[in-house]
Amino acid sequence: MISFVANMDTTLLYTKLSHLPENLKSEVSDFIDFLLSKNEKENIKPKFGSGKGMFKMKNNFDDPIDDIKDCK
Repeated sequence: MISFVANMDTTLLYTKLSHLPENLKSEVSDFIDFLLSKNEKENIKPKFGSGKGMFKMKNNFDDPIDDIKDCK
């Protein structure tokens, strides 16, 4: 499920990570989780009809607006 950018050297990432103290490794892990969740949210496409029932139009929606009747 996780794919790395083709030009990113994974070994280099592992090397850098291995030199970090444990508390910073935890921060890196949290940041990676954040990036993954952000990426998943950006890739979610709404399904057709998913907004059905969220909006209610009044029965008089198409009626002329009283305030602009005199603008003709």
